[in-house]
Amino acid sequence: MAGATEIASPEVLPDDISSSDSLRRKKLGIYFIESDDRRTAFSGGYVGGGSTPVNIHGKPISNLSSTGGWIAAFFIFGNEMAERMAYFGLSVNMVAFMFYVMHRPFSSSANAVNIFLGISQASSVFGGFLADAYLGRYWTIAIFATIYLAGLTGITLCASMNFFLPNQEQCDQIALLLGNCEPAKPWQMLYLYIVLYVTGFGAAGIRPCVSSFGADQFDERSRDYQSHLDRFFNFFYLSVTVGAIVAFTAVVYVQMKHGWGSAFGSLAIAMGLSNMVFFLGTPLYRHRLPGGSPLTRVAQVLVAAFRKRNASFDSGDFVGLYELPGKRSAIRGSSKIAHTDDFRCLDKAALQLKEDGADPSPWRLCTVTQVEEVKILLKLVPVPLCTVMLNLILTEYLTLSVQQVYTLNTHIGGLKLPVTCMPVFPGLSIFLLLSFYYSVFVPLSRRVTGHPHGASQLQRVGIGLAVSILSVAWAGGFERYRRHYAVEHGYEASFLTPMPDLSAYWLLIQYCLIGIAEVFCIVGLLEFLYEEAPDAMRSIGSAYAAVAGGLGCFAATILNSIVKSVTGNGETRRPSWLSQNVNTGRFDYFYWLLTVLSVINFAAFLYAAHCYQYRKKERGEMREPSSIQSSHG
Repeated sequence: MAGATEIASPEVLPDDISSSDSLRRKKLGIYFIESDDRRTAFSGGYVGGGSTPVNIHGKPISNLSSTGGWIAAFFIFGNEMAERMAYFGLSVNMVAFMFYVMHRPFSSSANAVNIFLGISQASSVFGGFLADAYLGRYWTIAIFATIYLAGLTGITLCASMNFFLPNQEQCDQIALLLGNCEPAKPWQMLYLYIVLYVTGFGAAGIRPCVSSFGADQFDERSRDYQSHLDRFFNFFYLSVTVGAIVAFTAVVYVQMKHGWGSAFGSLAIAMGLSNMVFFLGTPLYRHRLPGGSPLTRVAQVLVAAFRKRNASFDSGDFVGLYELPGKRSAIRGSSKIAHTDDFRCLDKAALQLKEDGADPSPWRLCTVTQVEEVKILLKLVPVPLCTVMLNLILTEYLTLSVQQVYTLNTHIGGLKLPVTCMPVFPGLSIFLLLSFYYSVFVPLSRRVTGHPHGASQLQRVGIGLAVSILSVAWAGGFERYRRHYAVEHGYEASFLTPMPDLSAYWLLIQYCLIGIAEVFCIVGLLEFLYEEAPDAMRSIGSAYAAVAGGLGCFAATILNSIVKSVTGNGETRRPSWLSQNVNTGRFDYFYWLLTVLSVINFAAFLYAAHCYQYRKKERGEMREPSSIQSSHG
């Protein structure tokens, strides 16, 4: 091959190698071909990879100290805060809006909102794909934030104009419970679903990009990079928490005092203001070049590996594993990735044979870096999958605990908190924990683990999953006591009547525990995915966390349907565990079912974490020392 630098295997392998299975399985990294002739597929390669920041026009930034860092990150925090304020504002208010205003049954309203939440998170892969492949993270956020604002505006119109609402006359609480209120017309529900899913589609483009784009503002070559990154993800989740707290308090207050239209309108106004702040920060942002379609690269590896599935590494036709020479990467926006022995079957996609010729198709021959990208995506999957259970519990708490609160006393002294404000307490626990994280947890845990940040990313995910087990186990124990108290004191049929002698603040224990679990698990997961994902696929890597959240919502809906069908019997009038009347249902059994599932999930996570090996990355190996610029990030 003209112009190629070869480190190739011999034409015929020696007998002692061909006869030894253990030696045949040695690292294939010694068999490399590095060629300048891959013009068709890779255009000669890219120097600098994912660590080279550019401005909004795609040009290298000459003076890094004038861009990025914490100042740029705070502009991005504002966008995330507003997005999560809208997300949680819809999640806590939309079920009640559908029930009280659109006159839909509570169970179907909860399922509709769960599906909306699930779609908005699971479809984040699409937003991550667009960002990594074509648009870059900045333009993806800009476009989908505008779509998000359009959806919120449509919801506000629905709640504000009688034209979009069913008749509210003669519809009191008794009529609602009996189902005697005039239901919304099919076209009215269709409009609501359309604007709701437009909002979810907007969220799908923002969520996988915001955390990655914020992390892009810090210089990987800085000595303090890891510390900055660790703090960034904690502050990032703090902004998520502040958005949730505002949604559960201020937005609920606006709804109670000024109506549904004003509540949803406040979310739209907040989103519009955050979009303005995001665009104001444009001159400060550092960008990463999109690396082309990651799905195409994955497909090329799978196709090339399949086409060469019968080829042997011991064959005399084996020339080497293909890679570009020197510092250049075949993928724009990515540094080269060293070969690993995982998923050896995929190495055949990079298997250079004599029959491939001088300029083979990328659907027949891929570089080692391209193959390693696919391996990394596969190796990452088990960890976010193990967080689906935590997201399922969070989803169940949003609906089940609200039903419980209706039966409890929510007074603090002379102050009565609205039922829909109760989910604010996990947010408050998260806020307090993050505030004391570096002053209390890190120093204490550092003494135990010896880790400079107190605990590794996977250790933090594991801590979160363990605490979530305690949360849901406590929830089952308290619910058993609450239900027994209701039956003993004659409240069995009055499931919307608060019991004055039983405080809702016993629920704070499960709320605070799940808040602690969320901090450790989700923050650790976001940092883990950003650090471990391939350079040119970091948005898709971050989307894994959102997909896990979406799967948790879908799993909650499926589990609820299964439990209702298995435990309830309409013919004998036996109520299901998840009966709308929480006093005749068995929420305690359901919580203990979640506890058992959580323990099994935690065991699976321990196995996955034990098997996982962190990527070994040598920062700066692809660039000359003289190119390192000073940066305040």
